[in-house]
Amino acid sequence: MSETPTIKQLYEQRIPSVVSVYVTDDGQSNGRGGAGSGFVYDDEHVVTNQHVVGDTDYVELRFHDGEWRTGAVVGTDRYTDLAVVHVSNLPADATPLPVAETNPDPGERVAAIGNPMGLDGTITVGYVSGTNRSNPTGTGFTIPETIQTDAAVNPGNSGGPLLTLDGTVVGVNRAKGGDSIGFAIAPVIVERVVPDLVADGAFRSAYLNVRTIDVSPTVAEANRFEDTGGVLVVDAGPESSATLRGCNRTVRVRGRDVPVGGDVIVGVAGRTVRSTEELTSYLLTETAPGDSVDLTVRRDGREFTDSVTLGERPTPESRSWDAGRGRRGSRRRGPLADAR
Repeated sequence: MSETPTIKQLYEQRIPSVVSVYVTDDGQSNGRGGAGSGFVYDDEHVVTNQHVVGDTDYVELRFHDGEWRTGAVVGTDRYTDLAVVHVSNLPADATPLPVAETNPDPGERVAAIGNPMGLDGTITVGYVSGTNRSNPTGTGFTIPETIQTDAAVNPGNSGGPLLTLDGTVVGVNRAKGGDSIGFAIAPVIVERVVPDLVADGAFRSAYLNVRTIDVSPTVAEANRFEDTGGVLVVDAGPESSATLRGCNRTVRVRGRDVPVGGDVIVGVAGRTVRSTEELTSYLLTETAPGDSVDLTVRRDGREFTDSVTLGERPTPESRSWDAGRGRRGSRRRGPLADAR
């Protein structure tokens, strides 16, 4: 690419690697079921959203030149909303798109390419509006590190790339949040999860098994904390730690019931924790099931270090302990405004 590539150059160079993903519900072609987007990740695989492919084993892919391929869904992760599709014999010009090693900065110019409203090969342009957002997935957990953009992201864009002007993927588009607000899964999460989906068909995520809330001014007032910051442990699952203590009652503050009495996590592995976003992001991107991590915990005005061995996030269907709700159910892997 040139030193200052234009939007036209970006489109011309990257559109062969962006695909329309069709999920059929009647065994027929031409997208009679759902539709989304995706992009070529390596010589045999396309990345898209889990919510695009759902529970299907096969999807149909339409490339910009009109060629069709059938792809096999080889890996999905509902907690990060990522999926990988194996494709044999990609078109020659459908080359892998590079994925950034770090998240973009607010103010960077970006473009979303995809299949909004079934309109193949659409490009929209905007900026990175914010980073470090938490985006709900419908599993009871949230995706940390989410990228916010004002580039138009509409139904059908899901699974397609959010690109910088040099053609690097800095997000996998997944949701529209409102007028001029779209969200994309961060590249650091893509590069953490997708290789495991390619190799193993699944991503094993570490699980702290606590439910937390940020220590806001209201939470600090209710708990008589001297300052804000950190995350209050509302509930701790039986596997989370023999030491961590959850809240045992609530206090009414300005018409709101606020949990009190729990520990406050203020650090993890020597890093300051100022929010649930920071805690869940660290656990997702830096740890694996079976790892031990040192938590810096504040209780009754004193701090101590608690070494916790992380479990594996249960599936949404089989979570055996639902933090704070006592529900019996299923098993997979994850955090929460609840932390992992």
